Amino acid sequence: MQLLDGKKAAQAIRDELKIEVAQLAAEGKKIPHLAAILVGNNGASETYVAAKVKACDEAGFLSTLIRLEADTPEIRLLDQIEKLNNDPDVDGILVQLPLPSHIREENVINAIDPDKDVDGFHPVNIGRMVQGLPTFIPATPHGVMLLLEHFKIDTKGKHAVVVGRSNIVGRPMSILLSANTNPGNCTVTVCHSRTPDIKSFCLQADIIVAAIGKPEFITADMVKEGAIIVDVGITRVEDATKKSGFKLKGDVHFDSVAPKSSWITPVPGGVGPMTIAALLKNTYRSCALKN
Repeated sequence: MQLLDGKKAAQAIRDELKIEVAQLAAEGKKIPHLAAILVGNNGASETYVAAKVKACDEAGFLSTLIRLEADTPEIRLLDQIEKLNNDPDVDGILVQLPLPSHIREENVINAIDPDKDVDGFHPVNIGRMVQGLPTFIPATPHGVMLLLEHFKIDTKGKHAVVVGRSNIVGRPMSILLSANTNPGNCTVTVCHSRTPDIKSFCLQADIIVAAIGKPEFITADMVKEGAIIVDVGITRVEDATKKSGFKLKGDVHFDSVAPKSSWITPVPGGVGPMTIAALLKNTYRSCALKN
């Protein structure tokens, strides 16, 4: 068993971007600028946004964090997005999810200029991805592909089982893994909450991408020897022994599955850092395309 170490791979990407941004600065060119909007004070969202701001700083990017109260009307959030759309200094816009229940996520995603949609959620960018055209790929699936690429994982001809069908991870992940790219060229099966006997599909998998949002759902008896395991899940579980009052668990029961796998991502420290690295790469690309 070997670790697909997201911290290590993400650091390599940040280091590469830092050199490229320093070169831009030395030439007097525009520096990539990411603007993030955080609505409310959800603990997990606070942590994620802080990590994104820190990563921008490490890579030499400019970043702006806009905080809005949890009861902010949807129209005010949309107005804020429109201001960022029209700000020529801003290259990337992200609105941290989840949003308060009174705000419609679809309206927010559709309001972001596709050319600044560095999270890759806008229908225009999803459509371009499906067609294999240059675009902003959703950050988490993009991060997974970058992780596989960094560790030179050969995916060609392998059977990949994606557990989960969300628009943010599962569906785009299945498209990327089946694309005629490297990594890619997999035969892909998508399992979800209505799939009977998910175990039987997982046992056929050379690669399992777990993105179902259920802590430790994938267990050792569902994995064949030598499988590659990518755990996208991250759930806060109460733990009175921790100072924070919780611990993080993935969708894979790491202790039992790891000995059977050839490669496996840890949680935390696997896909999470790669999501942010992909976000930075998208923001850099947005800046480069406009300048």
